[in-house]
Amino acid sequence: MTDHVCLDVSLDEAGMTLDRSPGHLLITLRGELDIASTPGLRGPLYAALRDTGPHVVIDLSGVTFCDVAGLALLVGARRRTASRDISIVLAAPRPQMERLLTLTGLGRAFTIRRSVRDALQSGTGARSTAA
Repeated sequence: MTDHVCLDVSLDEAGMTLDRSPGHLLITLRGELDIASTPGLRGPLYAALRDTGPHVVIDLSGVTFCDVAGLALLVGARRRTASRDISIVLAAPRPQMERLLTLTGLGRAFTIRRSVRDALQSGTGARSTAA
């Protein structure tokens, strides 16, 4: 794994930035995570997860909308890493995203931190909710 790598994927309504550093991968999602945008994000996201360290943080602060396809993208990321002892922490979800995670039960399946900074510092620490 290289010392520091950045990648930006921009679509019409959504985007993703990957920032890989020793010990972690920071994935910043932005815009609308829906049936129109997730197919374009899925490939680059899953490719990044194939070659990552033990700690992945997904920054949700820029997500303005999320439907079932967006949730499926997050669940798919979790499935691809769970068998390899890689932790995925969701960071800084907006109130509507936090509510969606809670209502669907995914708030219990993921570790959620209030900020990206907290998520990067937490490592694989105990589960915490953003609420």
